[in-house]
Amino acid sequence: MNIRILWGVMLAGLLGVTGANAECLYPKAPDNSPNGATATEEEMIAGMQAIKAYNSEVNAYLSCLEMEMNARIEAAGADASKSQIASIRAIHSKRHNAAVEELEAHAARFNEQVQAYKARPKS
Repeated sequence: MNIRILWGVMLAGLLGVTGANAECLYPKAPDNSPNGATATEEEMIAGMQAIKAYNSEVNAYLSCLEMEMNARIEAAGADASKSQIASIRAIHSKRHNAAVEELEAHAARFNEQVQAYKARPKS
């Protein structure tokens, strides 16, 4: 009977972690940055708004990852080995860093286009 209870608790913990994982949806990056050499002011503003929205989505994703990591650590229990906890943290760090790096790359590309837009001759 104790084994059945233990299996039930373990299964519930795994389902809870899986549910948390399913909620952390990787945000879709903006399709394209406007071309600063040819874009209108409206297109540049739309590009800026897209980057700001993407930034908000990435921040929400990072918060979700943090909650997911904490849920996985909690589900691992007090008897979890240091290597299990380190593995959970390493996976979290890789996912976190990948999202931040992609956001930074998109922001840098947009900023290059802003500089190109500002450098255009005024008519």
